[in-house]
Amino acid sequence: MTEAQSKSPWISHAILVGIVYPVIGVFFAIPHTHVQAWRYAAWIASAIVYATHIWYEYFRQRNSAKSTALHVAVAVAIGGLALAILALFHSLLAPPNYSRWRFGLAVMLWPILTGLPAFVVALVITVLLNRFRPSKD
Repeated sequence: MTEAQSKSPWISHAILVGIVYPVIGVFFAIPHTHVQAWRYAAWIASAIVYATHIWYEYFRQRNSAKSTALHVAVAVAIGGLALAILALFHSLLAPPNYSRWRFGLAVMLWPILTGLPAFVVALVITVLLNRFRPSKD
């Protein structure tokens, strides 16, 4: 088995992790008491998923800094897209008191607005980790 065959397809992991982000967003929004605390908890849970995904791609899969950042950013972008789509569907059930075109704009922009910063941060983290990573020899 070649090295390329031994690594599982990264896109399937990105999709799975990408689905976790909106699940966190939706389920942590269910409680109607202590909303701000639940929002912070959702941020912390998402940060844990993000850090775990970086760890998995970089240390477990032994990907380069650039590949790790790309894979993590794709997962975050998928999560942003899924969350925007869920918000659009929610607006159909509970019509907002503002124009629905904003949800269409969110479907286009959220993957970019979440994926790009996720790429930059993951790249910086993994480049810094390169200083401490043992060589492959």
